[in-house]
Amino acid sequence: MSRIPNLLIVDDEKATREGLRLALENDFEVYLASNKKEAAALLNHENIDVLLTDLRLGSDSGMDILDCAMGLNKPPLAVMMTAYGSVDTAVEAMRRGAWHFVTKPLHLDEVEMLLKRGLRSRSLEEENRELKQVVAEKRSLKNLIGKSASLAKTIEKIEQVAPTRATVLIEGESGTGKEVVAHTIHQLSGRPAAKFVIVNCAALSAQLLESELFGHEKGSFTGASQRRLGRFEQADGGTIFLDEIGEIDATTQVKLLRVLSERTIERVGSNTPVKVDVRLIAATNKNLKLMVDRGEFREDLYFRLNVIKIDMPPLRRRGEDIVLLASAFLREFAQENQRPVKSLSDEALALLRQYPWPGNVRELRTVIEHGVVMCNDTQIDIEHLPDFLKNATTTHPDHESATQEPQMALASHPELNLHLLERQAIQDALAKSAGNRTLAAEWLGISRRTLQRKLKELGYDGL
Repeated sequence: MSRIPNLLIVDDEKATREGLRLALENDFEVYLASNKKEAAALLNHENIDVLLTDLRLGSDSGMDILDCAMGLNKPPLAVMMTAYGSVDTAVEAMRRGAWHFVTKPLHLDEVEMLLKRGLRSRSLEEENRELKQVVAEKRSLKNLIGKSASLAKTIEKIEQVAPTRATVLIEGESGTGKEVVAHTIHQLSGRPAAKFVIVNCAALSAQLLESELFGHEKGSFTGASQRRLGRFEQADGGTIFLDEIGEIDATTQVKLLRVLSERTIERVGSNTPVKVDVRLIAATNKNLKLMVDRGEFREDLYFRLNVIKIDMPPLRRRGEDIVLLASAFLREFAQENQRPVKSLSDEALALLRQYPWPGNVRELRTVIEHGVVMCNDTQIDIEHLPDFLKNATTTHPDHESATQEPQMALASHPELNLHLLERQAIQDALAKSAGNRTLAAEWLGISRRTLQRKLKELGYDGL
């Protein structure tokens, strides 16, 4: 450290305190205390780097001072002194957080060398942690592959938001990488070692989701044979990622609102609030603002979630990123499957660029994995790619015009009804997926359950 380190010496014998001060004051800013009260006051008000305390302090114990020091946000390097040395005492002091243990009578030169060595060791540990953090941050950002302007804007916002405690709402089509963004924010948050807990809200029924999020008490419902901690308690001190947040029911929305406003949860079957220190990141492939306008989502919860919103661009708006992503996936799957593939042919790359990618990055990843597995040579060609990709490009324009065409149609025909557009989109998706509703829902960016409901609403449940 650049400044002179602060050393606190605690001993009830004045001669020992003064002797240590004289021996160490050239290398340390020395503070003296004779009992637990004086030591606690200095520990709480001064930035103490090193604690050197006696075990026996009249009616006080050096172990209590050690406990006080270890309870600080930044505990000092602690060394215990005693004239009553024993293995048991040394083990107990180390268990409570002491770095080392010395016996009296003291050899002042040895004590000085010991404290300096301890500080050097701590400094190296801190540098190592900082380097690991930097490496983790760089590795996290590398998961967001691309150089398009839309992705660059997203990365810039991630870097700005990640170190804060702000709640983040990620919106974007299915397969655009919302979970990758959430995990990146957590890694850059300053506490990446803490838990990152993922909950897919669309995968659970309303009752199961409430228990999953907030936990339950024994006997709170049939089958609740014991208390269970929910995901919020499991994520305490870390981050919880609620995927498909637009699928949660009204009751869970109310409880989630309380978590965000009061930082407390209540387990199912209990009225006792439990404090949680959790950063919340939510994601959806829906337009929550539109859901609020339709009365399908609570406005107050939307405002709580929408502190910071990150919009994930679809792959069709990231044309220049397709080749970079494809190359990265190729290297990954070639290594994973021990295949000789090293590149894609120009014809294969042209095919990838032309396809509109309704399934976004997730679909591209699947296509490249297919190509790697089907290729026995060093280069993936068109013949190694899935048939649907080759067939689709005969009826689809390139990705840029594919995104512009609907926008131009809307601009030219303002009388178009949103209801009709929605029905047409569903019909197209079902036709393209040959009636596979799961695949059609994924292309539409909605859950299969939502697609079923919309089919009923539109009177096309027989499609």
